[in-house]
Amino acid sequence: MTVAPRIRSTLFTAMGLAWRDLLHEWRITACLVLALAAVLTPLLVLFGLKMGVITTMSERLLRDPHNLEVLLVGSGRLEPAWFEALQARPEVGFLVPRTRSLSATLDLMAGGGMALTAVEMIPTANGDPLLGPKLPPLFGPGSVLLSQSAAQSLGVVAGGHVTAVVARTVKGERQVARFVLTVAGVVPESAFGRDGVFVLNPLLVATEDFRDGFAAPLLGASENDPPPPTGPRSYASARLFAKGLDDVGPLADRLRAQGMEVRTHAAEIETVKSIDRVLGFIFGVIAAISVIGYGLSLSASLWANVDRKRKDLALIRLIGFSRGAVMAFPATQALLVALIGCALSLMAYWGVSLLFNHALSSNLADNEFVCRLPQLYAVIAVVATAVLVLAASTIGAYRASLIDPAESLRDL
Repeated sequence: MTVAPRIRSTLFTAMGLAWRDLLHEWRITACLVLALAAVLTPLLVLFGLKMGVITTMSERLLRDPHNLEVLLVGSGRLEPAWFEALQARPEVGFLVPRTRSLSATLDLMAGGGMALTAVEMIPTANGDPLLGPKLPPLFGPGSVLLSQSAAQSLGVVAGGHVTAVVARTVKGERQVARFVLTVAGVVPESAFGRDGVFVLNPLLVATEDFRDGFAAPLLGASENDPPPPTGPRSYASARLFAKGLDDVGPLADRLRAQGMEVRTHAAEIETVKSIDRVLGFIFGVIAAISVIGYGLSLSASLWANVDRKRKDLALIRLIGFSRGAVMAFPATQALLVALIGCALSLMAYWGVSLLFNHALSSNLADNEFVCRLPQLYAVIAVVATAVLVLAASTIGAYRASLIDPAESLRDL
C-alpha cells in the first residue's frame, strides 16, 4: 500500500472511531447536541421573526402601489428631453406625461340619464402600477378605464359605453365636443378611490388642445379651428412611480434638486426600514453573544474530551495512526455534533414557527407569515454552524496533535 492510500485509510478509520466514541458516550454527546440546539433554535426563531415581520410589512407596502408614487406638486413646463432623461433612470418604474389639471376633466353620461360632471382624467399606459395585470390594456384613444365609484354612479360595466362631453368658451361662445368612449374595465376602489377615468395620452392631449382653442380631430372638433402648435410638446406635470421601495427616496431627492416640490410615502417606508435596522441590531448582538459563548463552551468540552482520552489517543498513535488522523478525531466529533444539533434546531424552529403563524393568523392575509426563514438562510445557518464548531475544535485537535505515542506505554 502506498503512502497516500494508507493516510486516507487511517484518516477514515479515525473518523469512524470518533463516531463510535460519540455513540459510546451518548450522554455527553446528548449534552453537547442539546447545548447547540439551545443556542441555535432561538437564533433561528428570532431571525425567522425578523424576516417574517419585515417581509410581510414590505409586501404590504408593495401591494399598495401608492407607496411607490412620487407626486409632483404644482405645474411647470416639462420638455420631452426631461421625460427621456428621467425615464432612463434605474429608479423609475413608470412615467407618463400629464397635462394641466384644469384641462384634464370631462363630463360623462350614460343611459338612463345618469351623468357625472368634471370627472378627473388620469393618464395611463402599459405597466401602470395602479392598474395591475388583471385589468385589460387600453386598445386606443377611445378606450378608457373607469374607477369603481364612477362606474357605479353611471351604472356601467366593462364593455359598456359612455358619452364624454368637453366644453370650452371661445370669444364668449360656449362650444361642446361630444364623443363616445368604450369602458374597457373598472379600476377597483382599492387602487383609485374617487371618480376618475384612465385614458391614453392622445385623448388627454386632444382635450387640452380643444380647451386651448385648437382643432381636436380626435374629439370630432376641427372645423374652423387653428391646428395646435407643431414641434415638441411640453407638459405641465407627470405621473411618476419608483421601481421599488428603496428607490422612492433617491428619486424624490433628485426631483427636489431640480427645484420641484414632491410628496411621497417615505415616512411609511422609513418606518419599515427602521424596524429592519433595529431588529437586525438586536439579532446581531444576541447572535454574537450566543456564538461566542457556545464557541468557548464547545472548545472547552472538546479540550476536556481530548485530555480525558489522552491514553486512548496515545495508543492510537502507537499503533500507527498519523498526527493528522488523531487531529481529525475531535474535528469529526465537532462536525457530527453540529449536524445533529442543526437538524434538531431546524425541527424545533419548524414547530415554533407553525405555532406563531397559527396563533397570529387572524392578523395575516393569505401568504403572509409572522415567522419565516427562507431555505437559503437555513443552509447558511447550517454551514456557519459547521464552520464555527470546526474552528472551535482546533484547540482540541491541537491538543491531540501534541500527544506522544509513548504515553500509552508509561502505565504498562
